[in-house]
Amino acid sequence: MLLAGVEDMNDEHGDEMSNNFQLEKSSYEQSGREHMEFTSELDRTDCNQEESTHGSEVIEVQDKDHGNAHQEKDNLTDYNEDPLKILERVKINSTLKSPLATIKGVFKDSKEEELSFKKEELKKVEERLRVALIEFYQKLLLLKHYSYMNLEAFSKIMKKYEKISSRRASRSYMKTVDNSCLGNSDEVNGLLERVEATFIKYFANSNRREGMNSLRPKAKRVKHSVIFFSGFFCGCSIALLIAVVLRIQARKLMDKAEGASYMVNIFPLYSLFAFIVLHILIHSANIYFWRQYRVNYPFIFGFKQGTELGHRDVFLLGTGLAVLALSSFLANLHLDLGSKASNYKTITELVPLGLVTVVLVIIFSPFNIIYRSSRFFFVQCLFRCICAPLYKVRLADFFLADHLTSQVQAIRSIELYICYYGLGEYSRRQNKCHSHGAYNAFYFVVAVAPFWLRLLQCIRRLCEEKDAVHGYNGLKYFLTIIAVLIRTAYELKKGTTWMVLALISSAVAVIVNTYWDIAIDWGLLRRKSKNAFLRDKLVISHKSVYFAAMILNVVLRLAWMQLVIEFNLHSLHKMAVTTTISCLEIIRRGIWSFFRLENEHLNNVGKYRAFKSVPLPFTYYDTDADKDD
Repeated sequence: MLLAGVEDMNDEHGDEMSNNFQLEKSSYEQSGREHMEFTSELDRTDCNQEESTHGSEVIEVQDKDHGNAHQEKDNLTDYNEDPLKILERVKINSTLKSPLATIKGVFKDSKEEELSFKKEELKKVEERLRVALIEFYQKLLLLKHYSYMNLEAFSKIMKKYEKISSRRASRSYMKTVDNSCLGNSDEVNGLLERVEATFIKYFANSNRREGMNSLRPKAKRVKHSVIFFSGFFCGCSIALLIAVVLRIQARKLMDKAEGASYMVNIFPLYSLFAFIVLHILIHSANIYFWRQYRVNYPFIFGFKQGTELGHRDVFLLGTGLAVLALSSFLANLHLDLGSKASNYKTITELVPLGLVTVVLVIIFSPFNIIYRSSRFFFVQCLFRCICAPLYKVRLADFFLADHLTSQVQAIRSIELYICYYGLGEYSRRQNKCHSHGAYNAFYFVVAVAPFWLRLLQCIRRLCEEKDAVHGYNGLKYFLTIIAVLIRTAYELKKGTTWMVLALISSAVAVIVNTYWDIAIDWGLLRRKSKNAFLRDKLVISHKSVYFAAMILNVVLRLAWMQLVIEFNLHSLHKMAVTTTISCLEIIRRGIWSFFRLENEHLNNVGKYRAFKSVPLPFTYYDTDADKDD
């Protein structure tokens, strides 16, 4: 009976955004009809005549009701049959969301799998039913709140009307509205009570408090400790950064050849954390502005309600990691440049590795510390990106993959860790690493890996959605892969020929990527838009912001090409230029992220595209109905 009840409820699932607009439209139509009925039937003196006129229709309706009653009775007898016979008609729905399911789907036409009575399968089915009921309950609450809001709005409109026209018409109009489908939400209340009773009985062990906490999660509140530690870590980061600069200046490392060589060897190990911290801080700023301009980023990313991080939480993570990295860097400088440096040589060599180990342990820790649900969500998205195209591509997956394309330099720093500690290259380090053929081959792989993952995701979406846009997007990443390969070859082999090829391929990639960013990802440069060279709907009221963002995107894209041009610089200065350009690329990606999600939000609302459907884990087949057909 639970399965049948949930099947009926599943029809109510749909698009959250489009539901709001469709309900708004239907409410206006309903209120209009009620208004017309009220104005045309103020004088109901002919009520008895209408009843006599439509008497035959009432008899017909009663006959139909009797027929429906017999049909419902027959349906009840059908549900009273043996449960095992009912289960024979139930099949588990298998969507191609896992690598194994994707591989099977290539060789099998059917996407359905016979019901398995294993405990693991039943647990998965139970969890999906639980999620479906919670989502259905949330939609019913939205519908109820929508009805209440419209009633309040209509009441205020009538009060304003009475004040202007000096007529007392509010009571009669509100009586009609209260009796309408918009004002009378008994059916919604009944469905809410049924869902509550079903959920508490089957998914909360008859514990009402536990069940209601799952159905109605409390809004997340900002903790005072988050604000305090954010400010504390921010101050510590600034103090440690100043201490690092003063330490380098006191030892005059930049003026000595030995000191410059030391910085070239040690800096790439810690630049990894600099790139990550910068990315986290920019993401924190994006979350702040998304909330300021009411961009529904938790829904777009698919975060579980109450688990999404605010800008203060993300800022806390960024500053905390900055304190950890700067403390390790300062300790490394103190031990390496001290009077007893030879006594701590082994320890100093292991400080960067220890820092990486601590960060990885925190990320993969199974304990409920440091935003466990967000950490697991990040790890899951990262795993889905690596396994593309075996998984169905979600927005969070390709959004993360796009960000990885801006962290190529950080990924190369991870490659240096493998060389330093895997091959034991502690002394000469980077110079010795490039002497290994395997390292140089992996140097190419690291450069193109993020773009390759995005290409695979585009291919997967093209096969599933049959949309040519994904094919063009994949072609864009293919051109970028060619440009990166040629540029990396030029970086290792040098030569005029490689430089010309790198310039040409990089120029083509920059032009294509820049146009795609502005015209497709941001939805700007519309010819027939009411906002010249922009789009019809804008979240930010100041149009100059969009033009500034477009110009800045072009400039920062051109900065990416500066790595191709050969500069006759010292190794330390060349490393500084590379690091600066990598940081500019991260900033460009942060700007891109804000307008990309803004465009996604507007498309969800305007094109009724956003939707969060929770399919039931089974399908019921009525063989008798098939025979009748």
